[in-house]
Amino acid sequence: MKNVQEISPKKRTLIFINLLISCIASSMLATAMTTALPKIMIDFDVSISAGQWITSGYSLAMGIMMPLTAFLITRFPTKKLYLSAISIFTIGLIVSVISSNFSIMMVGRILQASGNGILTSMAQVILLTIYPPEQRGSIMGWYGLSVGTAPVIAPALAGFLVDNFSWKMIFYIAIVIMIISLIWAITVFDDVLDTQSNKFDIISFVLSVFGFGGITLGIGNISNGLNLSSLLPLIIGLIGMIFFVIRQLKLENPFLELRILKHKDYTLSVIGSMLLYLVMMGSSVIMPLYVQFIIGYSATMSGLVTMPGSLAMAIISPLAGKIYDKLGIKKLFIFGVSAMLLSNLGMILITMDTSIWLASILNVIRCIAIGCLMMPLVTWGVSNIKVEHTAHGTALLTSLRTISGAIGSAVFVGIMNVVADNSIDNYGENSMIHGLNVTFEVMSIFTLILLFVAVFTVKNNKKCK
Repeated sequence: MKNVQEISPKKRTLIFINLLISCIASSMLATAMTTALPKIMIDFDVSISAGQWITSGYSLAMGIMMPLTAFLITRFPTKKLYLSAISIFTIGLIVSVISSNFSIMMVGRILQASGNGILTSMAQVILLTIYPPEQRGSIMGWYGLSVGTAPVIAPALAGFLVDNFSWKMIFYIAIVIMIISLIWAITVFDDVLDTQSNKFDIISFVLSVFGFGGITLGIGNISNGLNLSSLLPLIIGLIGMIFFVIRQLKLENPFLELRILKHKDYTLSVIGSMLLYLVMMGSSVIMPLYVQFIIGYSATMSGLVTMPGSLAMAIISPLAGKIYDKLGIKKLFIFGVSAMLLSNLGMILITMDTSIWLASILNVIRCIAIGCLMMPLVTWGVSNIKVEHTAHGTALLTSLRTISGAIGSAVFVGIMNVVADNSIDNYGENSMIHGLNVTFEVMSIFTLILLFVAVFTVKNNKKCK
């Protein structure tokens, strides 16, 4: 691996831009299909229960891939692995475009998720490695634009493309972007990460598939109710996770290093990231439902309502990174969580007569909070573990926050629907807005827990590797 000082600023910038391009395209595909799903279901003549695999199958593949990335990053040369990940993702896009039936479409989505899982983990590890400690907060803030803003903008962009062209246009655009990224990577990328001749632990991998995959699948099905389709995968996942953890703690060179959780600051960053994603992904799903299904506006209006928040996040993410570099995590942490709490409390008071633009303003506040927290938490956590554990730390944190995000998406939608159904007698046509209010009350409780973590357990220090 090249020393940080051996990598020129120009080379760092070129690598960073390349990572940004790849992650913007891959991150957008994670959520764009939510808008295109109804049209895809019609074209392939599949039911809602089958069609939802377009998104839940993607999340499942991501959940399985994330733990594997720690092994891949430390085992294979950086450039070859990165080019392979882009190629896998691009092949998945092509398969989805040419798919003649739903099964082939799903093969493409799984390939996309596999490539995205590697790209996401690699990007964070590479940036935390090639930039010196005093610049990591700022650069991770800029990186936060791709992983934070792109998934939020994607549904609105996808809606425009579906309405005016075809759902396939989403994949065509992504293919062009990824081909450009591939050509760019061939010319600018270097092997910047250390590799080791580690043996592939097939038992650990199988346990991780059942553990992370089972939990992700079970949680994703909870929105359909507590039935066999959700409970069985969840139970299998929990059992698999228990045996996975036991095995990792016994191995000298584990598949995924869990001992890094002994580092208090890293563990707090994981807890903070999980709680953040729980609320963030839940609210990101609830907001379009509020605009389109509760108060009856169009998909275009839904995009306009959420767009200011996306722009606010784009502005605040790099700024938050610079603040982290100068002040550390505590003040940024407290401010971000307080802003999120304010936004959630505001949504509790929303009624059918409330201006839609008030909800938009509250969403802006929430997105500012996300921009203040998402990448600074990762930077702070990984900066408090050993350099050789960076890949493991990033993979573990990303895996757990992905699962937490899946919980938020499924559980909060479930809460809103259950409360609404049980409130019809008392609230009548306002039952859905009551369900939304109660959902944000629950989100506020989790945000209060996060605020407790920020105020009482985090020290204001910048302990860098």
